[in-house]
Amino acid sequence: MRLRCAVLDDFQGVATTLADWGPVRDRVDVTAFREHIADEDELAAALADFDLVVTLRERVPFPASLLDRLPRLKLIVASGMRNSVIDYAAAERNGVTVCGTRSFPTPPVELTWALLLGLARGLVTENNALRTNGPWQSTVGADLHGHRLGLIGLGKIGSRVARVGLAFGMEVTAWSPHLTKERTDEVGVELAPSKEELLRTSDFVSLHLVLGDTTRGLLGAPELALIKPTAYLVNTSRAGLVDQDALLTALHEGTIAGAAVDVFDTEPLPADHPLRTAPRLLATPHLGYVSELNYRTYYTEAVEDIEAYLSGTPVRTLR
Repeated sequence: MRLRCAVLDDFQGVATTLADWGPVRDRVDVTAFREHIADEDELAAALADFDLVVTLRERVPFPASLLDRLPRLKLIVASGMRNSVIDYAAAERNGVTVCGTRSFPTPPVELTWALLLGLARGLVTENNALRTNGPWQSTVGADLHGHRLGLIGLGKIGSRVARVGLAFGMEVTAWSPHLTKERTDEVGVELAPSKEELLRTSDFVSLHLVLGDTTRGLLGAPELALIKPTAYLVNTSRAGLVDQDALLTALHEGTIAGAAVDVFDTEPLPADHPLRTAPRLLATPHLGYVSELNYRTYYTEAVEDIEAYLSGTPVRTLR
C-alpha cells in the first residue's frame, strides 16, 4: 500500500524540485500545500489521510490535541534539528517518529546584514521614491564604520554577524545571560558588562538568542527605553524576545531610529497586524533561513529521513 506524504507551507512551490524524491517515489505519494493552514481543526482535516508530514521549521505546531486526531500519521520530518512546537511525548504516545534535518547558520547571518544595511541607508525609502518619481535623495544614511554594534547572543549566528561587523570597522560588543570573556575574546569582540550597558551604548542592536523561558520578553519597554534615539534594533531570531507592544510604541513615538524584524508572534502575519503599517520599520516575512542552500538541504534530507524510516532505521530523530 502506497503511503501519502504532506509537505506543509511550500510557499514557493519548490519542495519537489529542489530535491530528488526518486528514492521514495515508488512507495510515497507527495502532496505539497502552498498555503499555510493556521486553524487546528482545518489542519486535522487536511492531514487526516496522510502517513508522513514534512513541516518547515517551527511554523506549524503539533500539540497533543492535534497529534491525537491523526491516527494515520507515523512520521514528522521537521527542518532543522531543534523544534519547540512539537509535543514529543504525544508523538511517542501516538507512535509518531520525529526526525530533523541540518540547517545552516549562514543564511540568517546574511539576512541580518541585509536588514541592518537597509535600515542604515534608508534603502526602502529611497528605492520607493526613485521608482515613483519621488524626491531625489530624502534620507541621510547612518554610518557603520567607527560605530558600535551590540549583539545579544554570540552563538553560531551571532559570532558570524560579529565578524562581519568587525570587517566594516565597527566596534562590536556582546552580551547574553551566560556569555563569558573567554568566548568574546575568541570571537574578537568586547564583553558588555550588562544588557543595559549594551543597549545604552550601541548604535545598532541585533538579537541572536534562542527563545526560552529565560529569554522571552528579554527586551520590554524599560529595555527599549535605554536604546539611543539614533540607534536601530534588528531581530532575525524570535519575535518573543521582544515585547511587541513596547516595540510598536517605540516605533510610533520615535524613541528609536528604527527597527528591522524578520520574525513575528503569528506567522504568516495577519493582514490587519499593526506591524504591517508601523513607521520606522523594515520587515520581511521570516526569510532568515529561506535560501537555496537551506532548502536543498531540508528537502533532500527529508527524503533521506523518509527513506530511512521506511527501511526501519530512522535517522536524525528528535526528542
